[in-house]
Amino acid sequence: MLSPDWGRTSPDYAAHRAGFPEPFFDRLAALGLAAPGRRALDVGAGTGALALGLAARGARVTALDVSAAQLEAAATAARARGLRLETRVAPAERTGLPDASFDVACAGQCWHWFDGPAAAAELARVLAPTGRLVIAHLDFLDRPGNAVRATYDLLREALDPRADPWGVYAGGAWVRHGDRGLYPRWLDHLEGAGFVRPETFSFDVDLRYRREGWRGRVRASAIFADERNAPKLAAFDRALGELLDRRFEPAFDVPHRVFALIATRP
Repeated sequence: MLSPDWGRTSPDYAAHRAGFPEPFFDRLAALGLAAPGRRALDVGAGTGALALGLAARGARVTALDVSAAQLEAAATAARARGLRLETRVAPAERTGLPDASFDVACAGQCWHWFDGPAAAAELARVLAPTGRLVIAHLDFLDRPGNAVRATYDLLREALDPRADPWGVYAGGAWVRHGDRGLYPRWLDHLEGAGFVRPETFSFDVDLRYRREGWRGRVRASAIFADERNAPKLAAFDRALGELLDRRFEPAFDVPHRVFALIATRP
């Protein structure tokens, strides 16, 4: 079973893992979810990819994560941008926060790490009536000839032939949790916790990386967060740098898909 220590990846995570693009927050704003005065909870916040964007729109944000190192990176980024951000070390399934204390709860790129039904029930508890839960993903897309395809080809060769860009490495295998960047299966968890009026949106966007930035983005992943993989992955990282130098321009676009599932607490 993969046992990630996200603190191991915090520097790369904060420096190289792209946050959700502005059009994503524009859509949340149009739905009244990213707005001044909104009480927002970001669970599995990591280094603040969602929390910082919500705070920049005027929301009063609490960032929650099991990794104190990740939250410290988020707090550092917030201070650098002049944003207010409260942090709390706790799991999404047991936040310890008061009932009905938030208008919006968000989970960005992390729902697959949770006990989904338990997390949905807990977030229903901390949301005020008519509060909404947003589960969001930002996935890079595997395309012929692009950096994602080259990276996974190399990972299969160097580490694991089962490497899957739509999954996580768990229980000795790559377990698929999404399909081409879409995650309708999370709806079962939300409906089981009583959420209603689900809606989704998705769109594709190109994000620009430099070679070293893409290496850092790859290192800011779960498989690198497990120290048992460190010996093999150090060699993989070097090989990836050599491959990028040979085959890619100093800066290149990486296609991504944004997906969001939104539901309402009755």
